[in-house]
Amino acid sequence: MLLGQLERLNREAMLADAEIGRQITAKILHLIQTQEKTRKEIMSKGSSGMEVILATLEVTVLMIGVCVPGGGRRVGVFVSKGGTGILLQLVLSGSKESPPSEELMLQLHSLLAKVGPKDRKFGVKARLNGALNVTVNLLKQNLQNHKLLLPCLQVLRVYSSNSVNAVSLGKNGVLELMFKIIGPYSKKNTSLLKVSLDTLGALLKSKTNARRAVDRAHVPVLLYIYQDWHRNDTRHRHMLIRKGILGCLKNITNIKLGRKAFIDADGMRILYNTSTECLPVRTLDPLINTSSLIMRKCFPKNRLPLPTIKSVFHHQLPHVPAGGPVAQLYNQPLGVDDVVDESDDNDDVETENDTENEEEDKDHHPRNDDIETDINKLRPKETHSRPFEELKVYERFFLELSEDFQVILEGVPTSPKSQRPIIVPTAQALPPKYPTAAPLQEESPTPAPVHTLDTVNITKDQDGWLEQELVQGMERVALEGAGPQSGAGEEWAEEEGGEGAVLEVPDTALLLPLHDPDLYVEMVKSTRSVPQYSEVAYPDYFGHVAPTFREHILERVYGVQRTKIFQDIERLIHPNDILDKVVYDLDIQSCPVIDDGESLKFNSQFESGNLRKAIQVRKFEYDLVLNSDINSNHYHQWFYFEVSGMRVGAPYRFNIINCEKSNSQFNYGMQVLMYSVQEAISGRPRWVRTGTDICYYKNHFSRSSIAAGGQKGKSYYTMTFSMTFNHKDDVCYFAYHYPYTYSTLKMHLQKLEALRTPQIYMRQDVLCETLGGNSCPLLTITAMPESTSNDQICQFRNRPLVFLSARVHPGETNASWVMKGTLEFLMGSSPLAHSLREAYIFKIVPMLNPDGVVNGNHRCSLSGEDLNRQWQSPSPELHPTIYHTKSLLQYLAAIQRAPLVFCDYHGHSRKKNVFMYGCSLKETVWQTNISATSCELHEDLGYRTLPKILSQTAPAFSMASCSFVVERSKEATARVVVWREIGVQRSYTMESTLCGCDQGKYKGLQIGTRELEEMGAQFCVALLRLKRLTSPLELRNHAHLLDVESDLIETRCKVTSPSTYVLEDEEHSFMEEVDYSAESGDEPDNDPDTADPHDNHLSDSESNNHRDSLT
Repeated sequence: MLLGQLERLNREAMLADAEIGRQITAKILHLIQTQEKTRKEIMSKGSSGMEVILATLEVTVLMIGVCVPGGGRRVGVFVSKGGTGILLQLVLSGSKESPPSEELMLQLHSLLAKVGPKDRKFGVKARLNGALNVTVNLLKQNLQNHKLLLPCLQVLRVYSSNSVNAVSLGKNGVLELMFKIIGPYSKKNTSLLKVSLDTLGALLKSKTNARRAVDRAHVPVLLYIYQDWHRNDTRHRHMLIRKGILGCLKNITNIKLGRKAFIDADGMRILYNTSTECLPVRTLDPLINTSSLIMRKCFPKNRLPLPTIKSVFHHQLPHVPAGGPVAQLYNQPLGVDDVVDESDDNDDVETENDTENEEEDKDHHPRNDDIETDINKLRPKETHSRPFEELKVYERFFLELSEDFQVILEGVPTSPKSQRPIIVPTAQALPPKYPTAAPLQEESPTPAPVHTLDTVNITKDQDGWLEQELVQGMERVALEGAGPQSGAGEEWAEEEGGEGAVLEVPDTALLLPLHDPDLYVEMVKSTRSVPQYSEVAYPDYFGHVAPTFREHILERVYGVQRTKIFQDIERLIHPNDILDKVVYDLDIQSCPVIDDGESLKFNSQFESGNLRKAIQVRKFEYDLVLNSDINSNHYHQWFYFEVSGMRVGAPYRFNIINCEKSNSQFNYGMQVLMYSVQEAISGRPRWVRTGTDICYYKNHFSRSSIAAGGQKGKSYYTMTFSMTFNHKDDVCYFAYHYPYTYSTLKMHLQKLEALRTPQIYMRQDVLCETLGGNSCPLLTITAMPESTSNDQICQFRNRPLVFLSARVHPGETNASWVMKGTLEFLMGSSPLAHSLREAYIFKIVPMLNPDGVVNGNHRCSLSGEDLNRQWQSPSPELHPTIYHTKSLLQYLAAIQRAPLVFCDYHGHSRKKNVFMYGCSLKETVWQTNISATSCELHEDLGYRTLPKILSQTAPAFSMASCSFVVERSKEATARVVVWREIGVQRSYTMESTLCGCDQGKYKGLQIGTRELEEMGAQFCVALLRLKRLTSPLELRNHAHLLDVESDLIETRCKVTSPSTYVLEDEEHSFMEEVDYSAESGDEPDNDPDTADPHDNHLSDSESNNHRDSLT
């Protein structure tokens, strides 16, 4: 009776009352489960019970088909109620019919194709249920039945997204089935072909299936099919099919065998030619980008054209550290090839791509596992690590604090002369070759025979032009007799005439108060370098006058990266067009410059220079290789080199091919810097931003596991730029950022000392001597007491201290320009400067790493180590500048005179604007899951005051980019150690962009030396305001000065705008695909003190409100 009712409802072809149908089927199910007799009757051959139930199911399927397409939400509800399992069970039951109902299978698979993507466990359910094999068998039996084939392929595509299913389907012959379906160009069944390619692409994500495709010679087939569709799809109506074919090739070439098969099938030429033909059609960019990705992946890995990745120059250390990269470098067995690995073609490309995606996900959902979670490490140390008797020797650097200072004042009306450096007890064991320090000229009564530039008379430029033969003869200023190349300079002088040649240059001393070319040469003579440089670069000699025009952040040209990559691919396709001629090679010490008259001439043999090798690739294209830091095998970023012999108007392209960082501001509008000697002679001595078609991308040069910190399969990156030269017979210099040499610092300090007035207390000490024999200057600046009365002397000695340092990383030259601005402001005659000197005693180490700066390093000192990771336990022998600077701070802490502010100036290569990193217990704990009581988190919020003031006064400063979180990887940096061990609450790293600003007055502009120096001056103004906020009573006598300062701040506030926090990975994406791998997590020392991700744990509004409440 129940079956009859159900059959009657089926005949009506609709369930008008679903509740009646549910009740009937529920009763039938109950009877089947409880009565064996009923079950047997329904299942018997003569019974129509099973047909009635199946017919009901068909009607139910139809009803589901009506309901499910209503939207994703309905499908989600259907899946959550177990609908997927019911449908799969229906597929299994329906397959047992002989033959299965085509209409039922069509409906079921159509539903599964819609439901499957919404069910995360769909593939597992299908495999366990057995429906997977049902669909495969159905597919095999209906290859010509396109009506049923399409939904089966759609379901198979979803099945294949599960890796286990993909392998199982491959073993079951599904790959071969797909190749029976896809084929050459045809206007018929394009939808079926598209789904087949998607399914095939999903299957080929499995390495097992990719190998099976290679073994069965499917790669040439795919290339042939792609060519056929490319030729015939002239109206580009089937781009998705062509993209699907490329997707299959992309997945096959994820394995080494696939890449080899692709190369053997002439895939590089095929994709290159088809992509080139697609370039004029913008809508075909997805095809071009995928083709480019495949070609770059399959491009054979090349060896970097070097004998070794170690630096060309070597400096023997007094002793080798027990462990770390330097120890590995020294213990590396002879004969080991450190440029490439034995098997450098990594088979696991999938892993690399997955890693890239994971890194991108991390950027969108930031999580910083590096945040310090040990509260004990976030609290200041209670006890001092060194006995006071050991620190007492540093008292000589603090004469202004000594008891007998009044006697000094009475005897000497101006500030005391520079003191000789001291030898501390811990450094007594240094060998004679490495004395702790002593002024070079005081130590040696007979200095090295270095001749002056008497043969070249420097005169002011009158006509604006240089004699042509003079330019050709003199391509640099030589310090005659100072090195092995001095003879050449003497010969040239004789050839040009016995009375001496005249070099017409602008009088930069009038334009630049702190620059004097003759004084610079004198400073160079006492500078010691490992290569024993005997030349002076023109820009350092002439000086730099900041341009008056604005230099905008470069707008990226659409398709520039793709164009450059295709030009690289042409090297493989058309090898006969490649010259591959070495024109400059520092590995050939006897003759690094190879001049044949047809190529550009390069040079980097001067202070701070860095270029190891130049190779002419095409007539106007050159590959450039940078030198590693000394006693290191990496850190390729800083460059500074000379170019001459250029042709006017020729389109030159320069490729720096051994960059290591995974991304760069060169992808976001930063340009290289160029200095033209002809421009300087014409009265415009300046560095200018230059270069077009600039981009930064992963290249095909293999990076060995030794160079990549143990990781295999890594590649180097290329920074490429193009330009044309405007002057004939010019000599041009290119640099990563505005150069600022150690000799420039010495010159500036000497000129600043000449500006000293009786009201300014300035003392320059030599803190110590570096490994390379250069002195590390220490400055003391404050205001002289108004009189010798006890009150005035007491006020003088009790001024709070501010401790500043800079240039621990040589490649961050912007830090020196900021420091220059600070020093000039402190020595200035303005009322604000006078008030600031009366408010503080400044202790300044303007260059913490002179050796690295002199020798053209990017990050390390001669010890081969990052000095900003040595602050916890610096070695007096290997890290003397850090050891003695920390000792100064420890001495101040021991006498209860710890600085009010400590700030270390740095440069940042991945972010825009100027910003600060500080240290906060609370803000670090808030970013973790640490449970802490309020008393444990007690903290004065004064550490935010100075950056907040800077955000109001300095147009380049961005408060939103600041961070006060302490990370484990930064625990040995100056900022964290001074905060934790010395107890300085306001301990900062101030980072200045190498690129430009994206907020405030300078939004959209690249940063220059004028803005950097302004930042240094604004830092001083902020310190004065900080003084007023921390001790207002002391400054009541200077109320008029503070009013001036307030007006200045209000003016600045009018031109600033809300700042924006921009990470390098948060830059706006370009319309073209920028293909660089986000491997920053693999490179722990990418940037100084960078702790980027943690700032994003709060939303923008939450973060801003939170910060504002703290201040």
